[in-house]
This record gives sequence, structure tokens and C-alpha cells, in this order.
Amino acid sequence: MAESGGGIHPTALIDPEARLAEDVVVGPYCVVGPRVRVGPGCRLDSHVVLQGDTEVGAHCRFSPFASIGGPPQDLKFRGESTRLRIGSRNVFREGVTVHVGTAGGGSETRIGDGNYFMAQAHIAHDCRVGNEALFANAATLAGHVIVEDGATIGAFSGVHQFCRIGRQAFIGGYSVVTQDALPFVLTVGNRATSHGINVIGLERRGVPADTIRDLRRAYRTLFRAKLRRDVALAAVEASWGGVAEVAELIAFVRDSRRGVTL
Repeated sequence: MAESGGGIHPTALIDPEARLAEDVVVGPYCVVGPRVRVGPGCRLDSHVVLQGDTEVGAHCRFSPFASIGGPPQDLKFRGESTRLRIGSRNVFREGVTVHVGTAGGGSETRIGDGNYFMAQAHIAHDCRVGNEALFANAATLAGHVIVEDGATIGAFSGVHQFCRIGRQAFIGGYSVVTQDALPFVLTVGNRATSHGINVIGLERRGVPADTIRDLRRAYRTLFRAKLRRDVALAAVEASWGGVAEVAELIAFVRDSRRGVTL
């Protein structure tokens, strides 16, 4: 149950077995289930539902009608015990939905720290979201998607199940992503295609100009020089493989199981 001093509205329904830090604020008409644990400094504005085996870190904010920890939208799900783990400093705006995992996907959906989910965003079962990612309005992940640190998913974009979104990737609005989206790259469209290095985004993050230059050269060699993929990878590795971001791009391409968005 909640400790004293947290500002619990009298209309909120909090199961006696739920565990809330003493300073958690719970607004009107919120519902918190028995297996929920909420860390210090969190705030549930109003009409928020936290359910399932859900653990929330510190200083998270839940706006009205966010529904967190519900059962997965997977026809194979039979009520098995699965979970949702959320880190700290995340913002879930109006109507965001996040589901617990499935037995077939590792039994866990996981969200890191410092992410921002705008209204109506959806994180499906067994997804892994890193840190400092941004999901614009109605951005949608199907099941088993990996989103790496600092990525941006544009408004009304959909990501196919089992895809991987690379670190600091930028997915433009209304995109349909059916293959892995490259790190540091702009990926836009239906079906999505890549449009070069996200120069503006990298500059805003303080990436040095020399690194951006090397990434642009590597990208052109890999995807625009019409070389056989293994030849292009070898050429890039020989020329710029010592640059950490370029090495990350090379590894991402080599490790991709669904193929990368070109």
C-alpha cells in the first residue's frame, strides 16, 4: 500500500498490495493494481491505470488516461506471468499504452531512463527501449522491437515487430519501418528508406564535425556507391573503422537479422 504523505486523491483506487514510495502523487480516479511498485518522486495526474507486474523507477510522470502494464495484444498470450520494467525520469503523456511481455518474447517489456512518450504512443509486448528516446504522437512499436539510446520515432509512425532502431536514429513522421533503421541516419517514408546521416540531430547532441564527416563518407560508401555489401563494409572498415560511431554503424549492418533500411 502507499505510504503516508504522497498526496493520494480519495477517488483513486490503490490495491492494498501495491507499493508506492511515500512521496508519490496519485490524482483523481487513478487505478493501481496489486503487483505495481512505484518509485519516489512519481506523479499520476488523473485517470491513470497502472496494472500487471509493473515496476516504475523514480520521477516518472503519467498524464491522464495513460494505461501502463496491461496484457499484451498477442493472441498467443494465455495469462502467463510476465512483467514490465520502467526506469527513471520517463514521461508518459495522454493516452500512452505500454504492455507487459510474453513468455515467447522473454517475458519482459523494458524501458530505460529519460524517455519521452507523447500522446497516444504505444509500446507493445517484449519491446526494449533504451534511454533518452523520443516518441512523437501516436508513434507505435509492434512487439519485440528494440529502440536504442537517443532515437526519435516520428508522429504516427509504425515499427514492424522484431525490428531494431539504431542509436540516435531519426524516424520521420508517418513512416512505416519494416527493417532495421540505421543508427545516426534519417529514415523516412512508407515504406521507409534512408536519407543520409542525421547531421542536424548529431550537431545538436554535440557530435564533433570530424565524426559527422566520417559518418557521411561511410554512409555513402556503404549504401550509395553500388558496391557489393561485403566489399563496401571492408572498405569502410579500412578507411574509417577507428571512429567509434562508424564502427557502430558497421556492426549494426553486420548484426542485422531483418536487413537494414536502405
